[in-house]
Amino acid sequence: MKTVLMVAEKPSLAQSIAKILSRGNMSSRKGLNGACSVHEYTGSFIGQNAHFKMTSVCGHVMTLDFIGKYNSWDKVDPAELFSKAPTEKKEANPKLTMVKFLQVEGRGCDCIVLWLDCDKEGENICFEVLDAVLPVMTKPHSTERMIYRAKFSSITDTDICNAMNHLGEPNRNEALSVDARQELDLRIGCAFTRFQTKYFQGKYGNLDSSLISFGPCQTPTLGFCVERHDKIQSFKPETYWVLQAKVNPEKESSLTLDWDRVRVFDREIAQMFLNITKMAKEAKVESVSKKEKVKQRPLALNTVEMLRVASAALGMGPQHAMQIAERLYTQGYISYPRTETTHYPENFDLKGCLRQQANNPYWAETVKALLSEGINCPRKGHDAGDHPPITPMRAATEAELGGDGWRLYEYITRHFIATVSTDCKYLQTTISFSIGPERFTCIGKVVTSPGFTEIMPWHSIPLEESLPHCEKGDLFPIGEIKLLEKQTSPPDYLTEAELITLMEKHGIGTDASIPVHINNICQRNYVTVESGRRLKPTNLGIVLVHGYYKIDAELVLPTIRSAVEKQLNLIALGKANYHQVLEHTLDIFKRKFHYFVDSIAGMDELMEVSFSPLAATGKPLSRCGKCHRFMKYIQAKPSRLHCSHCDDTYSLPQNGTIKLYKELRCPLDDFELVLWSSGSRGKSYPLCPYCYNHPPFRDMKKGMGCNECTHPTCQHSLSMLGIGQCVECENGVLVLDSTSGPKWKMACNKCNVIVHFFENAHKVRVSPETCDLCDAALVDVDFNKAKSPLPGDETQHSGCVFCDPVFQDLVELKHAAMRHPMHRGGQGKRQGRGRGKGRRPGGRLNPKKPKDKMAALAAYFV
Repeated sequence: MKTVLMVAEKPSLAQSIAKILSRGNMSSRKGLNGACSVHEYTGSFIGQNAHFKMTSVCGHVMTLDFIGKYNSWDKVDPAELFSKAPTEKKEANPKLTMVKFLQVEGRGCDCIVLWLDCDKEGENICFEVLDAVLPVMTKPHSTERMIYRAKFSSITDTDICNAMNHLGEPNRNEALSVDARQELDLRIGCAFTRFQTKYFQGKYGNLDSSLISFGPCQTPTLGFCVERHDKIQSFKPETYWVLQAKVNPEKESSLTLDWDRVRVFDREIAQMFLNITKMAKEAKVESVSKKEKVKQRPLALNTVEMLRVASAALGMGPQHAMQIAERLYTQGYISYPRTETTHYPENFDLKGCLRQQANNPYWAETVKALLSEGINCPRKGHDAGDHPPITPMRAATEAELGGDGWRLYEYITRHFIATVSTDCKYLQTTISFSIGPERFTCIGKVVTSPGFTEIMPWHSIPLEESLPHCEKGDLFPIGEIKLLEKQTSPPDYLTEAELITLMEKHGIGTDASIPVHINNICQRNYVTVESGRRLKPTNLGIVLVHGYYKIDAELVLPTIRSAVEKQLNLIALGKANYHQVLEHTLDIFKRKFHYFVDSIAGMDELMEVSFSPLAATGKPLSRCGKCHRFMKYIQAKPSRLHCSHCDDTYSLPQNGTIKLYKELRCPLDDFELVLWSSGSRGKSYPLCPYCYNHPPFRDMKKGMGCNECTHPTCQHSLSMLGIGQCVECENGVLVLDSTSGPKWKMACNKCNVIVHFFENAHKVRVSPETCDLCDAALVDVDFNKAKSPLPGDETQHSGCVFCDPVFQDLVELKHAAMRHPMHRGGQGKRQGRGRGKGRRPGGRLNPKKPKDKMAALAAYFV
């Protein structure tokens, strides 16, 4: 019996697909990485009995990065990143051990069916999966086929079974186009970002952005926002005049007429027209025309239109809307949400999708009427050849989806019903009047057939006062004629919806990446999202774009990226060579980079006007070890210390508070120590600003505090305050936080584990002696007599935190409420596991023997 491995893109999709194909008759188990499950069942595969193993990955298995030394910002010239720096594929999330998991499940399998999402990224992941599993699969006999690709657009029984019966092959060209985009974005983005960030953060203190990033798509996206800002700033309002006339067809009613000239910009000419028309006593009907007009139903829904509506009408950011749409898709409520197509294929079961909605109270009547009268064929849209338009695939209720999920699902459903409804028809009546020599017009609309506007009421024709019945030559008394003075107004800041339209028009990004680029410019503090989801550029965003225009406008204009996107599409279609496109594009940007570096003074002139130099920013905090003058602490992102006398800048841990640490100094370089803290419930540790940036020992890395320092005698170092191996992570050591009293704690120097102990103790010290049972360092504890929890009213005790029965009720393990992005592990959990959590004597909850303190230190020492 053959064994068939099947791989989906997400665990929830694997479960849904396995349930459909096995008709619910399957067994499930957790995979070795804990994140993915394996669903097993037996069935037939290409006419033979087979054992199926359905599992998944969690998005991309691999990611592209530079090899080790080229990840150092200090040692590598950014210009080398364009060609010299070799890249390698690394596991996207090493904690998931995805490659090992796939190899364990794929070992000995005869065939593989790839159920990855059917877009370019999905094709790329197909080949990442194949690279992992093919070496361990059973080799086929002669020409026997072993790789199959399932093509599907929704998680419905029909679509999944149809995909299983029509298996194809993965598309190498589409995968290569994604590889090309990844490499271009990595090399170009990193080179410009590293140069800009180092150059400007070394000079200015209040940029308020931890990274001054450049991206081939991100920067033109920002350019659109700044271009609109510039139009607003340079706008000069002009005064104009409008002639407004009112006629009274009946005694009680009046009709406002629009002037055919619309407006004039000269006051004297406007006054002349007013005087001429005021001489007339009556308005004469010159013509009456009636015309039946049609408001077309919408085209079928694609990703870009969905994101536009989500932002403009539902108030959801593009990234958030995309996440909700993906969730609705994996749960089987809608079809695949990443599509450029607005045209339904001929064989699409429109009636079947519509029947699913027949019982929803919000639109049941409309749906039933459509099913009984016959549905209308959707308008012919654009067929991009990827997926059908976004369509509701099964019924849902507000209680099921809740909140934003329901609001997006409701819009998708209403849009779908509208595409198979009739057009809206209305009768437009236009009456043309003459008052003296001037012409005026009045237009009225009456709906004859509401069509799709019943289900999309926001598109309905607004109710207007009905026009009087009249014929050519009729006369009406004039109620009033007046001159209105108005001013031209500037455009408003771009909305997200308008920005998405511009990006699509100029070919910046894809339907999948547009939300990411918009999110990036918000995250980098280049724009802020104002009310109405309008994007207002910050000072930094404006100066950057103006700087690019000054040096090389093509860096910010959409033209060059649009051309690159076209080349990438040609790779996907097999019409362009992957290596040639890569080489040609990198060569262009390499030349641009060198010119940018040579001309950076142009951008710097703009920066000088808007931002303060480092020396003028921040507050004095701690003394420099070189000149012994006070260094300034700059709180704006990224927080750092700057010595204006030595002209040196020292980076600090982010996302926490920094204060002086008792005016104590580092024994190695005489710098005053500072204390970093993530808050009362989190971690804190001292650090030397110089050692943090220039590791003193070979076994230390940049960004290590005193709790990881391997100095053998310093009272703040790991060797003096380390207690034992962390109860959860592999390489961490639990270190006493000597500033935490009277609520004493020790914290892991790698992960976010915190052990609270000896509350209200007067003094806690780490002893040089070690525990006989577990080799952890012993702890000496002094209590005040009044508050001592020790037996027999003792005030002092020395013992092991993990093994001593006297300490059993005084130790509690927690997870820190960490904000520091460097720290890994669970967030804010209140329960722990392992040795520290309310340990009772006699029972080792973690059978693994911890390293003693010196063994833990041995790994650190040279």
